[in-house]
Amino acid sequence: MMNRKEFLRAMALGTAGVATIADQVFAAEQTPGLVLEKAPFKQAPLSYGFADLEPSIDKMTMEIHYGKHHAGYVKNLNAAVAGTPYEKKSLEDILKSISKAPVAIRNNGGGHWNHSFFWEIMAPGKGGAPQGAVADAIKGQFGSFEKLQEEFNKAAGTRFGSGWAWLVANKGKLTVTSTPNQDNPLMDISEVKGTPILGIDVWEHAYYLHYQNKRADYVKAFWDLVNWDKVAQHLKSAK
Repeated sequence: MMNRKEFLRAMALGTAGVATIADQVFAAEQTPGLVLEKAPFKQAPLSYGFADLEPSIDKMTMEIHYGKHHAGYVKNLNAAVAGTPYEKKSLEDILKSISKAPVAIRNNGGGHWNHSFFWEIMAPGKGGAPQGAVADAIKGQFGSFEKLQEEFNKAAGTRFGSGWAWLVANKGKLTVTSTPNQDNPLMDISEVKGTPILGIDVWEHAYYLHYQNKRADYVKAFWDLVNWDKVAQHLKSAK
């Protein structure tokens, strides 16, 4: 019987088309911070190649995560909204009243938004400490960047099962929180609401091939990829 890692690797063998895409460097067009498009929803190209986030996130994980998981959310979301009033609404508007939506739209709509956000919040050659307005906001709210990292890492590490950890801006205040499954702070059902300016996927498929059960190591490595320029754009939009 194959173990979990072997099973996930076997899944990748069927992604020949994805592997071909992985060798390309995608156009530098990034998804908007708030996904405003209406159905049919589309998966935007990455602004980097699948191997470009190594060693923090390995190529095979990116191939499966982007090419299978995110693509699946987009496909299922389009199927869920087809022929319904949600077909005419923007994704952001759908999320803001998600408590009224069917479960399939909640799960797949959140999955599409969250992953679109996640891909753009990372970039090769980034990381380090934030500067400018983001650094000032973090220091004003948490006391230091190191304190923010401590709270964010705890939120990511203690999220039971599958979910996300977030840094959220709301009415001039920054808050660290986490959500289950594919929920996010834009949703009206979220315990902490606001505009996400930073987020990390802590579903096992986001890290298990490389880190196995060591989620903390994955979260630590994530800081080497944070695109603080994009975080600054989200913070500005939130204001």
